[in-house]
Amino acid sequence: MRIKSQKDFAAGLMFTIVGIAFAWGATNYTIGDAARMGPGYFPLALGILLAILGLVITFGALVVETEDGDRIGKIAWKPMGFIIGANVLFGILLAGLPQFGIPAFGLIVAIYGLTFVASLAGDEFRFKEVAILATALAILSYLAFVKLLSLQFPVWPSFITG
Repeated sequence: MRIKSQKDFAAGLMFTIVGIAFAWGATNYTIGDAARMGPGYFPLALGILLAILGLVITFGALVVETEDGDRIGKIAWKPMGFIIGANVLFGILLAGLPQFGIPAFGLIVAIYGLTFVASLAGDEFRFKEVAILATALAILSYLAFVKLLSLQFPVWPSFITG
């Protein structure tokens, strides 16, 4: 059987592998049943659904003809680096790295860092728009996670709040 869409085939395989991994990982927890769901029930169900979706996409890539074979292009290393780096920076700014002497900077600074670094992944960087987006995200994150959900993590830098 010939692959008719390389992009869909690769995406389908990725979904299938990730779905199987999540479903397998969920078996380490109590599954329960539909009436009394355990902590592993939702990840198991989600993993199975993701694997099924991946199989459907993979099957479609083998059956549905595309014009040019829907080839996979080059990997966009720069955007991928900035997006991954932004997430790592978010984690470091939120909680700090005590073993390296980096204090926790809190949610607000972490959101600004995440937004500004992730925006470098695009072709254009507009400081004013990114600042407005970061401010909106910081306010909404504060309201959602700290006020509404009452999650306990630092909001402001530890050297300011004490």
